[in-house]
Amino acid sequence: MPSSSSSPREKPAKSTAPPLPEPLRVAVADSHTHLDMQSGTVEEALAKAASVGVTTVVQVGCDVRGSQWAAQTAARYDAVHATVALHPNEAPRIVHGDPDGWSRQGARQPGGAQALDEALAEIERLAALPQVKGVGETGLDYFRTGPEGKEAQERSFRAHIEIAKRHGKALVIHDRDAHADVLRVLKEEGAPERTVFHCYSGDAEMAEICARAGYFMSFAGNVTFKNAQNLRDAVAVAPPELLLVETDAPFLTPAPYRGRPNAPYLIPVTVRAMAAVRGVDEDALATALASNTARAFDY
Repeated sequence: MPSSSSSPREKPAKSTAPPLPEPLRVAVADSHTHLDMQSGTVEEALAKAASVGVTTVVQVGCDVRGSQWAAQTAARYDAVHATVALHPNEAPRIVHGDPDGWSRQGARQPGGAQALDEALAEIERLAALPQVKGVGETGLDYFRTGPEGKEAQERSFRAHIEIAKRHGKALVIHDRDAHADVLRVLKEEGAPERTVFHCYSGDAEMAEICARAGYFMSFAGNVTFKNAQNLRDAVAVAPPELLLVETDAPFLTPAPYRGRPNAPYLIPVTVRAMAAVRGVDEDALATALASNTARAFDY
């Protein structure tokens, strides 16, 4: 019969959770995660994260039901703060009555501008709650949504900016293959006082633009990928007071665990990679990251 243990040459299954990293000596926050898309309970995720020095998480909503869940979860756990929004790819789906993707509706729903207005009204209601610290992830995504969805995305993005400003909440940006247009809309609308580029995807030049505007830049596990030199260049030049760290779990698991399930407890891997890029002490960077996240989300 086969051995119950793996041989040294066998790779762990893609579904196998990576091991616990060495704990951080200075506690930090995961500035962007999706606990509702991860296996296990919220209690288990928070305990595992806390065991390695990740004591706070920002739970991010991507649609109406997910945003409601984020707000409810943040109300139950002191270690969880919520953000609420319609993901950029959600807006075109609502307009076109398409339930696929981020939407969790079980059947095709009537679409149109009115449906989007109703969804945005619920996001605004949630944004007023005290445990909701941000509006997002919102922005533009030209990778998954083609030209036919751009109008709905931009309309939704502008509405989220206004909601964030009305309620004094942080704005959490999703920017994929849309750098110039995201920056344009922020300039035209006037960005909220606290704006976070989640899973920062630009280069060093864009990082300098964001720095001049005072935008926070949050880096995920893809900063460790071999083909992500642009992200490491951005980490190197971003002002330390504008740096955040995130998992975007269950996505973007850092190397050497790429392709396996991500979770908040893997934040130390990315923190250490960022410290190495900047040539700074791990504890000093962790101290800055913790302070920056608390300032960005006002908790």
